[in-house]
Amino acid sequence: MNKSIAFLSKIKLPYLRYGVLMVFLGFLIFLNTIYYGLWGKIPSKDELSNFKYQHASEVYTADSVLIGKYYLFDRQPISYENMPQHLIDALVAIEDQRYYEHAGVDYPSLFRVAFKTVLMQDQSSGGGSTLTQQLAKNLYPRKDRKKGGLVVNKVKEMIIASRLEKIYTKQELLTHYLNTVSFGDNTFGIESASLKFFDKRAKDLKLEEACVLVGMLKATYGYNPRIFPENSLKRRNLVLQSMVNNNLLSQQEKDSLTNCPLLLRYRDFDSNAGLAPYFREEVRKRLIKWSKEEKEKGADYNIYTNGLKIYTTLDHRMQTLAEKVMKAHMAKLQKSFEESYGKKGPWMTNKRIIEKAVRNAPHYKKLIAKGLNHATAWDSLSKKRTMIISDWTGDQQVSLSPIDSVKHYLKFLNTGSLGIEAQTGAVKTWIGGVDFKHFKYDHIAQSKRQVGSTFKPIVYTAALEVGISPCTYFSASEVAYKNLKGWSPSNSGKKDETYLNYSMEEALSNSVNTVAVKVLEATGIENVLVQAKNMGVFSQLPKQPSLALGTGEIYVNELAGAYASYVNKGRAVLPYLIESITDQKDSVLVTFEPKRAKKSAFSKETRQIMLEMMKATIDKGTAARIRSTYKLKNAIAGKTGTTQNNKDAWFVALTPKLVHVTWVGLDNHEIGFKSTSLGQGANAALPLFALWYKDLSKDKDFNLITRSQFERPSTLVLESLNCPPIKRDGFFKRLFKNPNKKKSKRFRN
Repeated sequence: MNKSIAFLSKIKLPYLRYGVLMVFLGFLIFLNTIYYGLWGKIPSKDELSNFKYQHASEVYTADSVLIGKYYLFDRQPISYENMPQHLIDALVAIEDQRYYEHAGVDYPSLFRVAFKTVLMQDQSSGGGSTLTQQLAKNLYPRKDRKKGGLVVNKVKEMIIASRLEKIYTKQELLTHYLNTVSFGDNTFGIESASLKFFDKRAKDLKLEEACVLVGMLKATYGYNPRIFPENSLKRRNLVLQSMVNNNLLSQQEKDSLTNCPLLLRYRDFDSNAGLAPYFREEVRKRLIKWSKEEKEKGADYNIYTNGLKIYTTLDHRMQTLAEKVMKAHMAKLQKSFEESYGKKGPWMTNKRIIEKAVRNAPHYKKLIAKGLNHATAWDSLSKKRTMIISDWTGDQQVSLSPIDSVKHYLKFLNTGSLGIEAQTGAVKTWIGGVDFKHFKYDHIAQSKRQVGSTFKPIVYTAALEVGISPCTYFSASEVAYKNLKGWSPSNSGKKDETYLNYSMEEALSNSVNTVAVKVLEATGIENVLVQAKNMGVFSQLPKQPSLALGTGEIYVNELAGAYASYVNKGRAVLPYLIESITDQKDSVLVTFEPKRAKKSAFSKETRQIMLEMMKATIDKGTAARIRSTYKLKNAIAGKTGTTQNNKDAWFVALTPKLVHVTWVGLDNHEIGFKSTSLGQGANAALPLFALWYKDLSKDKDFNLITRSQFERPSTLVLESLNCPPIKRDGFFKRLFKNPNKKKSKRFRN
């Protein structure tokens, strides 16, 4: 029996050796097929020496605060010098303990994984990939994730890792790894992750914070500190223990840090959220236009991948205060607006307005595009479903139909609020709407609305320029203009003004409509249009007498640039948003200079007179609540505006250093405020400036702006305004004037 076994062993042993040799040769052939690209091309040393990854472009305020990014992949590469040593130590300790000893592939770890995972089925044995192999995977992501493909991918990564080790130093490899590794949610690289989770640069990370981010690399979702804080904390402490095990941290330091709580300052660079989203979107549009112009010149800049740095004019603190004020005021105003209508708001009862809004909704258009008729589409949109809606109290999960959702958002008041530097046009604050997530339409850059009485200063400026004295008196009585189909502008106040005659200053400060039309008539419509153009108004204006009442539609930024001429030596400005653009190495690519009118739009005397008139508006006119309600004692001039049927509320504030324009209304032009008391410029729009400027005045850092003074007007100007504000008609004129009958005449121009 023993002889038989020995005989069989002698026969099988050569075959066994032959079999092992064949398997070994087969494996070598398999490796060679991978090496020579039969399973897909492997990058050469030349390619690996010149690889590039996409960089996010960064948007900064004038005071150097990062407020946004433009990217396909959120990545901001940094140098090794900007990576703290404790970050490097934590990474090596937990991910690749023999990193400085191997040449890309850690064979002892590889054999350990092969033995425990494959033969002993121990899933806790680890992955065996070195940091260099992980870098290879970051640079060339796996495509085939099947079991067979996994082996091929592993071998490929080992080959690439070996090549990388021959090209780059260990420090360079760590730099590339930490700049390419994913932290989930389209966030790549340690700098972007640091900004996202801790709102600080990677170089400023504390050890315990660095360990949180390093700990995420094993499972970016499962160890996400925002979603799973307990998991993240345990993983962080495991990283700290690994540092102790590798003599990179003392046990005492580890014990101390283990007791530190997890303190996040999460900041997601979402285009819909964060500071100044409307401003950032407008900057993005202008950058795209600039990049197209540069491409025509031969340069190729991609704002999503080239890592540009965009330095804007925006003031971070001013914008922060402006947004805080906007949210508080608009929430309060929205409540009053809805209460004024009760259950009879047009967004609930006006079938024509509702149907028109539904027809313009994306859901409706999609159903029609699929071939459904109106009735079927309407029926589908009438069915309730679970959805999230937003209001000033936050997001709520409710059961509503898409039509109900349209009605809900139809009632929202919106705003456009802009603050610019008067002498240059540099934008300091930009609020294009109440909520960029739900209302993408920008009421500064995209919206043209009737400007109401804020146009009157331009009419009065033209009047002064043609020689009409500021102490010229105009009757406030209503007139029916025969050649204008009996058009008869009236005043909003209830006071009987039949026998009153206003000086220009008094008429402007109290926004008297009847006088504004008569000033326009005396000046000439054509002269007013020329004056508006000289002051930077580029929109087409109506050649109608109603122009005096602001029926022309003008952009917010256009109006701001025109008003700037009153505090900029008569020269209008064009508001601008970007100061300069640099590449990722901070080399300046382009700078943008202020655009001002080449010459003054009016005389120095006219400018001083108009400022005095608009100061009177603040001190005793329609904007007097600046002084009475908000107790502002600063140097301020301005003008309120309210359009017909209370559709648009306006306020323009002039200070020696700033021009601030605010519009408030609804996106739907057919819906207005229920009453003038609620919807007038002084109530709906003025507080957005007053509350903001009040906050600025409390901060000493803004003293140069808030404590600045207007130039003192000349003696000649003061004398020209020295007249009684109102004159009553004489006895005989009143005797023969019927207060119940409007005067009828032709409008002469």
